[in-house]
Amino acid sequence: MANDVNDTVLVIGAGLGGLCLAQGLRKAGIPCEVYERDSALDARRQGYRLHIDSRGDQALRQVLPPHLHELFLATSGQPRNATTIYDSQLVPRTEFVLDDGETQRNVNRFTLRQILFEGLGNVRFGKEFVRYEKHENGVVAHFADGTQARGAVLVGADGVNSPVRRQYLPHAQVVDTGLRQLYAKIPLTEETRKLFDPEMFAVFSIVSGPRKQMIGFAPVDYPEPIADACARLAPEVRLNPDEPYMTCAFGARQEVFGRTDDELRALSGDEMQKLVLDRVADWNPRVRRMVESWLPDSPFLVSIRTSVPIGPWESSRVCLVGDAIHAMSPAAGAGANTAMRDGAALAAALSSGTPDAIGEYEAEMRRYGFAAVRESAANGARHLGQNPLPEMSNTSV
Repeated sequence: MANDVNDTVLVIGAGLGGLCLAQGLRKAGIPCEVYERDSALDARRQGYRLHIDSRGDQALRQVLPPHLHELFLATSGQPRNATTIYDSQLVPRTEFVLDDGETQRNVNRFTLRQILFEGLGNVRFGKEFVRYEKHENGVVAHFADGTQARGAVLVGADGVNSPVRRQYLPHAQVVDTGLRQLYAKIPLTEETRKLFDPEMFAVFSIVSGPRKQMIGFAPVDYPEPIADACARLAPEVRLNPDEPYMTCAFGARQEVFGRTDDELRALSGDEMQKLVLDRVADWNPRVRRMVESWLPDSPFLVSIRTSVPIGPWESSRVCLVGDAIHAMSPAAGAGANTAMRDGAALAAALSSGTPDAIGEYEAEMRRYGFAAVRESAANGARHLGQNPLPEMSNTSV
């Protein structure tokens, strides 16, 4: 793409994929504007720990200035390269050892999002996207406040409920997996660390109970205080302080909870904690103490949904990244990595100057993105009781 005002890329959504794209476009010198519905970067709780593998790390290396990539490494923990499944009495039953040659990092989601936001002066908050119009020479985005934005390309990076996707690919389905998870945090203190064997400071651990109920946990164990990492590597950066913690989630099929989503969301943190304690009453006492150690204001509900893979579509000035096109359950730990891979790949495609850049990006993204959706669905069905993935609605990719 030539670099002039008419070649601005409009990015709808400031999640991981959208910010990764914006950083990549900034590095390539391509004008870009990001429009985010939320009022600020920290306006709502989106989750805690993320697992970043070699795909996510490569995307970050590709789009970030070197000192910000170093800051990511310095503010992420390096867990044991394994996922272990325990029974309800904490007896190890299965372990999946990950390739030692791959990057395995556990990072706090908001810390990573702050790093990806650093240096971007082009993010507009409080801008709820409504619809777009395609014209011969560009795209016009319309927002709920009555304003418009014009650009050469519009990218939907607006998550699982993407209004861009609904307009662009109305046949693309997002379906309920049947799974619900209550996420919370356990502060890693001298006392709470004793609840976890050294082997449990891994990429992820699952305690599996009857009816495929599970407690999953993973550490965010900072190598050094966040402020010290900033002072050493990027003195201009101010990241929110945070302390080491274990993210902890109780997951099960919705019917196991015995409540509707609205009823679950209406519960206080204490009530969510009690609900989980009732369901793990006969599990190993250490598991119950883990739940008892939840930070009181940390629990929140996630209703897990997944995209249904679809066949090819004709490329245009509109395209999609991340959960907007391939939302998936967390059962393969691939969602964040795939979204950031999308952002880096699309930035590279748009900077290549080739006429078919978007189509080439979409073809490759469909391949790896929908493969991740299928893997996540298969793992979710095997270990968590996830609903089977529906058949594709049109021609196979």
